Amino acid sequence: MEPNAPYNRRIDEYWDWAVVALFLLLAVNLLTSMYATAVVGIEHESNPLMSWLFGQSLGVIVVFHIGVGTVVALLFYVLFELVRLTPRTYRGMVMLSVEIYLGLLVAVGLLVFANNVTVIVFGQGLFT
Repeated sequence: MEPNAPYNRRIDEYWDWAVVALFLLLAVNLLTSMYATAVVGIEHESNPLMSWLFGQSLGVIVVFHIGVGTVVALLFYVLFELVRLTPRTYRGMVMLSVEIYLGLLVAVGLLVFANNVTVIVFGQGLFT
């Protein structure tokens, strides 16, 4: 058995969580933000980048999100390779940090989704 096999399985699991986070933060957020903007108007979009982006064509919006997803996936790759290269003494602490980071990303994605749904249903966000 390869000595890094348990770590490789954990890193494969990290990729699963990274995909969930990217799906929530890019695809779900984009679709619900577009719908929320259609309901309450673009002037209520609190993210200035998304506000600008919604003024562009659909092609620009899609290409932008694909580009962001690609860059973030590459950054995840670098992060996960750093976990692999970390000396065994510190690897547990680094892996815990990555797990907390991925958990926070998923939580933020769910929070943004919940905010967009409340805008769609009630006409205002969770924090307004």
